[in-house]
Amino acid sequence: MRGLTTAELLDIWERGLCQEPAARALSLLAAAYPEMSPRHLAALSIGQRDARLVALREALFGSDVEALVPCPQCGERLELNFSTADLLATPELEPETEVTLSVAGYHLRLRTPNSQDLLEAGNQSDLAQSRRQILRRCLLSVNRGDAPAELANLSAEIGEAVAQKLAEIDPLANIQMNISCSVCKHAWQAVFDIVSFFWTELEAWAGRMLQEVHALASAYGWSEQEILALSPMRRQVYLEMLGA
Repeated sequence: MRGLTTAELLDIWERGLCQEPAARALSLLAAAYPEMSPRHLAALSIGQRDARLVALREALFGSDVEALVPCPQCGERLELNFSTADLLATPELEPETEVTLSVAGYHLRLRTPNSQDLLEAGNQSDLAQSRRQILRRCLLSVNRGDAPAELANLSAEIGEAVAQKLAEIDPLANIQMNISCSVCKHAWQAVFDIVSFFWTELEAWAGRMLQEVHALASAYGWSEQEILALSPMRRQVYLEMLGA
């Protein structure tokens, strides 16, 4: 993984304004991992992808993570503080290329979802259809006994078994956080989505950065390129002098 410049990050943010989450994740990884082809990055399992995003987020914004989560019971907004190491407490595994599963008389052969699957599923009209599209892409074969079976015949029980199996072989694809409300004492598990969290941070950072560029350009007549080429420390010193 290589470091990203301020100008590169702003370019990624600008392109991402018109992208869906899976494409944003790939844009970030393509810039940070130039040795990996776009096709290779898109083929990473979701857990492998997210582990790299956590590492990139740490390199850019540090290891401390702060988040606000509403309690589903009383609505209280809770402040969570943890580290990127906590997110990766479960070791990254190398998912098997194919796995098999037998449930309710069916025999399934499947693979872990990847970013390309999410991009394809994003074209569906609703969440249920998106999930079904991902399942259709990841199921390599379905048999009942010795005869092939139709995907439409699979029950909710089988869908849940598939989801559980995929979570077992790619655990970082579904990072669960144990949360307890300090007000009503309600306890629950919440999924931590590194893509949306990372992007929210990047949007806030980009807004602050463009404000700094505007202030310095207005005061000194410098171009955006000249301002972004300054180190963060020197930009801050100039901004403090403007406020003096």
